[in-house]
Amino acid sequence: MLAGGGARRLGGADKPGVRVGGRSLLDRVLAACSGARTTVVVAGPRPTSRPVFWAREEPPGGGPLAALDAGLRLSTAEYAVLLSADLPFLDGPTVEELLITLRTSTADGVLLTDADGRDQPLVAAYRTAALRRGLAVLAERHGTLAGLPLRRLTGSLDLTRILGPVASFDCDTWDDIAAARARIREHGHVLDEWISAVKDELGIDLDVDTGVLLDLARDAAHGVARPAAPLTTFLVGYAAARAGGDREAVAEAARKAVALATRWAEEDTTDAAPAQPADKQPAAGTASGEGPGPAPAPAPAPAPGTRPDAE
Repeated sequence: MLAGGGARRLGGADKPGVRVGGRSLLDRVLAACSGARTTVVVAGPRPTSRPVFWAREEPPGGGPLAALDAGLRLSTAEYAVLLSADLPFLDGPTVEELLITLRTSTADGVLLTDADGRDQPLVAAYRTAALRRGLAVLAERHGTLAGLPLRRLTGSLDLTRILGPVASFDCDTWDDIAAARARIREHGHVLDEWISAVKDELGIDLDVDTGVLLDLARDAAHGVARPAAPLTTFLVGYAAARAGGDREAVAEAARKAVALATRWAEEDTTDAAPAQPADKQPAAGTASGEGPGPAPAPAPAPAPGTRPDAE
């Protein structure tokens, strides 16, 4: 992952550290490639959401090819996913698609194209052997990789392209940052973005069925009381963690809580009071059939010092 550069169009701001949806751009990209065997970030070290290896190009600020060469020196993998650190909408499935397409082809690399059909070589997967050969040729030809544009390398490779206008969206300007922040707050995205941000913040790597939890919260709120919704989902999470903390544990704990909420709500819809047994029925009416008579007068209390059965 290339996370250097001067970010001139951001006024020199620390672009990888700019937050979108509560997470830095760097952490968002790291989350998308969490399945990598080795993750190398070419930049000055900084706190990140998960452990990575750090590398630095020579000289510092020497450009993308020098940075790529520095990153490859820390990996022996057959395939490398090359990413910039300013991709707010990159996700795991897109990274996996790049790798699957590369593994099932004879190409040197697979990259995304943006909405205008332009190649995005920093959202791509490559055969590392092809990258190393190309870098070696350029270093021999120019004496250095510093200052050379990335297209000097990618132009010599056999590449396959996949349209990816959202995943390839990068943030070069403050307008791009504002657009990214606005998009994740749209109704169709905000919940998934929030859940991803919370899991990242808490260090949770769990693919839960949010629909199940939302249904549970709804049932608890409607069947019991509104404050029961967040409290119940918390307790379900706690119970799931004690049971192993995987997706199945969450589903089972949620199932039990939903069943309980259903039983609770059903109590309000049953008959208010069951029929009383015969020996608890009111006294029958008088012999004349005019309805129940007056209650009999209580027997007089026994005189002091006498037994109740003395009469």
